[in-house]
Amino acid sequence: MSIAKGNFAFRMLYAPTDLPADALDRFVKQSAPALKDVQLDPVVGWVGGRHLLDLPITEENATCAGFTKLILRKAERKVPTPRLKAECAIEEHAELKATGKLFVDRKRRKEIREGVITRLLPTMEPSLTGIEFVYDGRSRMVYTTATSNNQLDAFTAHWRNATGTDVIPVDPGTAAVSRKQIQVREWRGTSFSPQVDDEGVENTPGLDFLTWLWFVTETQGGTFKDEQLGEFAIALDGPLLMECEGNKAQETSLRKGLPTISGEAKTALLAGKKLVRAKLMIARGDEQWKFGFDALNFTCRGVKLPEPKEILDAPSTFQNRMCNLGVMRDIVLNFFDRFCDLRNTSAKWSEEVGKIREWAADKQGSK
Repeated sequence: MSIAKGNFAFRMLYAPTDLPADALDRFVKQSAPALKDVQLDPVVGWVGGRHLLDLPITEENATCAGFTKLILRKAERKVPTPRLKAECAIEEHAELKATGKLFVDRKRRKEIREGVITRLLPTMEPSLTGIEFVYDGRSRMVYTTATSNNQLDAFTAHWRNATGTDVIPVDPGTAAVSRKQIQVREWRGTSFSPQVDDEGVENTPGLDFLTWLWFVTETQGGTFKDEQLGEFAIALDGPLLMECEGNKAQETSLRKGLPTISGEAKTALLAGKKLVRAKLMIARGDEQWKFGFDALNFTCRGVKLPEPKEILDAPSTFQNRMCNLGVMRDIVLNFFDRFCDLRNTSAKWSEEVGKIREWAADKQGSK
C-alpha cells in the first residue's frame, strides 16, 4: 500500500543536507519515459507521487501539504509465466512430433524458451513497479517503501543521480551517531540471560535495543511521558522473532496465543536469545499506532496510523498521516536515545543488565 493511504511498510533515511532549490527540475530531468517508448530493457525513472502513470512531474503532483512525494518507477516488458510455459509446451510438442524423439533435452528446451521470449517480448505491455518516497524538509527525513536491500540500493542510487545529494538509511549505528554521536561498534557484547556469560557474546545493538524495550514496557507499566509528545502507552506483541546473537540457525519464532508471556519466550531469553522483530503498539489518548518493527535496520511493516477524527480533504488527510508518522518516529527514536544513554555508560548499563537478567529469570517462573 501507499504511504498516503492504508497500511504500508517503510524505511527511514537521513538527508544530511537540504534538497537543492532546483530539486523538482532535477527529478523532472530524470522522469520515466512514456510506456510506448519502453523497449526490451527495463527502464527506471521518476513519476509523480499519486500513481505509477503520474506524468509529467509538476509542482502539483510532486508536493502535498509541504512534503515532497514522488515514485521511482520501473517499467519492464515480461512474458507472464503461464503464457511462457504454454508457448514452450506447444513448441516442444511440435518438435517431438516432427523429429520422432521421445523427449526434448535440456539444452534444446533452453533454446526454445529463449526463442519464445525473444518472439513474445516486444508484444508484451510493460509491467510497472514503484518505490515511493516522502521527504520531510523540516526534519530532513526521507520515508521510502524500499524495504529490501536491493530496493534500497536502487533508490539511493537514483536519488543521488537526481539530486546530487546522499541519503543515509536509519539503523542502530547511524541513529546513534546522528542523535548521540555514539559509535555502537565500540560497545562490547552483552548477555541478557543469567545463564549465559558475556564472554564471546556478539555486539548486537539493534537486538539489545528491542529486547531492552520489551523489558522496559513490562517492568515500568508501559506508560511514559515526554515533554513534546505527552503521555502515551507502548506495548510489544507477537509475532516475535528471537535469535541467539545473530545466529539464524538458532531462531525462535513465536506467533500464536500470547507470545510475550509464553513459555517459549522465557526459554528463549534464558538461552541467550534476543528480540529481532516484534509488533509494537502505541496509544496516546484515543490515538493508536500499530506496526511490525525490525531491530536490525529499523524497518517498519504493516504500519497502521491513527484515523482522523473528522472527514478531511486529500491534502489535509495526507498531512494528518505524516504528522502521525512523525509522532511514531519520534517515540521510537526517543526510546532509542534512552537506550543509548544507558548503553554508553558502563555503570548504568551494568546495573540495567542486572535488572534485565532478573526479569528474564522471573519470567521463567511466571505462568
